[in-house]
Amino acid sequence: MSTTITAPAERAVPNTSEFPAAAPHLAAIKRRQQQTWATGDYAVVGSTLTVMAELLCEAVDLHAGQRVLDVATGNGNAALSAARRFCVVTGIDYVPALLARGRERATADGLPVVFAEGDAEDIPFPDASFDVVLSTLGVMFAPDQEKTAAELLRVCRPGGKIGLANWTPDGFIGQMFKVTGRYVPPPPGLRPPALWGTVERLRELFGNGIASMQAERRSFVFRYRSFDHWLEVFRTYYGPVSKAFQALDADQQEAYAADLRALVAQFDGSVDGTMAVPSDYLEVVAVRA
Repeated sequence: MSTTITAPAERAVPNTSEFPAAAPHLAAIKRRQQQTWATGDYAVVGSTLTVMAELLCEAVDLHAGQRVLDVATGNGNAALSAARRFCVVTGIDYVPALLARGRERATADGLPVVFAEGDAEDIPFPDASFDVVLSTLGVMFAPDQEKTAAELLRVCRPGGKIGLANWTPDGFIGQMFKVTGRYVPPPPGLRPPALWGTVERLRELFGNGIASMQAERRSFVFRYRSFDHWLEVFRTYYGPVSKAFQALDADQQEAYAADLRALVAQFDGSVDGTMAVPSDYLEVVAVRA
């Protein structure tokens, strides 16, 4: 399903200078998030999601030579996809280990991507530095959603594009976070990351900073040998799930695993004993006003 929005929302886009330094509780949340994503090795999961970045780069219609920034790049999926289209690419993330994995992939593929440490809420580049700003499953997890959206707008030139891929609240991963939240509740007052997977929230966040926005609901299929295989991978390598298991006692871990098994069974479309679970996400292309 594709949605096109041409009229800007009424709320004006904020200038990042309007934002004070992050509130202490948000700064603490960010530190914990950084530790969470550094747990395990997200690159093991991230590398399976490459097709999402490839589709996003096609959706934004990248042209060779464009200046592209991949925000919260992780192990570099969108950055590498843009580099394959001969763009001038920078990827930023606040987890050094993931940046190292991105550099390894770029070297292996012979792609000239610059990877640097950077925070989605305080992007270390001047205004209008990039023709295209991308993020696949990255900026949606920043604690301060308004400041993050304002930063994406700030570093994108007028007439440039912002391309996002965000999990939806009702899709498999959105529901997985809901299940996880029953065992390890999120900090009070923090907006759910999956709101970035709704057109309504994006209109609130971008305001009249964008001239138009196209949104298409897509689905990525998690393909694993079995539920147990998926759980082993996510429990070992996917930070939020790994951290949740570490925070629970043995009985709680068993209950959490059982609830995840039930969730997978609800979405699983496989008929041969393997796991094939579709998870909806919102692919967004916004044009900077």
